[in-house]
Amino acid sequence: MNKNRLGNSDLNVSMLGLGCMSLGTDLDKARSIIDAALDEGINYFDTADLYDFGENEKIVGECLKGRRDKVILATKAGNRWNEDKSGWSWDPSKKHIKEAVKGSLKRLGTDYIDLYQLHGGTIDDPIDETIEAFEDLKADGLIRYYGISSIRPNVVREYAAKSGIASVMVQYSMLDRRPEEEILTVLQREGISAVTRGPVAKGLLSEKMLEKASGKGYLDYSLADLERLLPLLKEKLASRPLEEAALLYNLSHPAVAAVVAGASSLEQVRKNASAVRGEPLSKEEIILIRELTKANVYAEHR
Repeated sequence: MNKNRLGNSDLNVSMLGLGCMSLGTDLDKARSIIDAALDEGINYFDTADLYDFGENEKIVGECLKGRRDKVILATKAGNRWNEDKSGWSWDPSKKHIKEAVKGSLKRLGTDYIDLYQLHGGTIDDPIDETIEAFEDLKADGLIRYYGISSIRPNVVREYAAKSGIASVMVQYSMLDRRPEEEILTVLQREGISAVTRGPVAKGLLSEKMLEKASGKGYLDYSLADLERLLPLLKEKLASRPLEEAALLYNLSHPAVAAVVAGASSLEQVRKNASAVRGEPLSKEEIILIRELTKANVYAEHR
């Protein structure tokens, strides 16, 4: 599988990354999925300390034991579970991040993290302090590079201007084109990579299409909009499966280094890997997709 350089780092990530949140807590099943991902040439694995109360990190670490030097391991911090595990609170403080990394390193069974990401963020955070925390961890050799996971353009702009982030993880798809104008253009200009999630828009851009639709629609698409648009997309992009077109649409943007997709089965891993190996979208296909879909913008998340 082809790899792309992540920002200005020396990390070369596979075009398809495995989003580990959907692995579940069955170690044997998780191992089979991770093994399949490695067999497909995937070297980029993304988890977070929030997933399954840290159990996800433990499982990923166990499954990658003995193969650590062959993978790019990414995790996230900034959310703290309440003592009773009934919910979590946001804490981007230097103290918390420098403490949280210790737990992640232990659970992952490694002495360094390739990409450590802030798991969210608002414009009201102590951003300078947060950056200091990541820079300290980098200087200490506990992390190689850092990034943020955010869909807030104002936050992304702050980190792009003030920090040495290698990447921004952002939700992006044909149905969620919000990042194109306010985030991806900034990242491209600054030499920072986007890592995208949610490429199939909760299954709407897959074979199941309207089976995955709800009465609420999706973002600024009503159910009626989806009932009109999805069959039309499938018809107009008939030369390839809709799911393949969805993944390749993300990868067609020059700011995007990798698309991270979850998988709860071997078949899904293989299907996603096959999709990103498909013939890149033509200019005509990209124009068609942009004509049919909305150039939606961020309204609430700033």
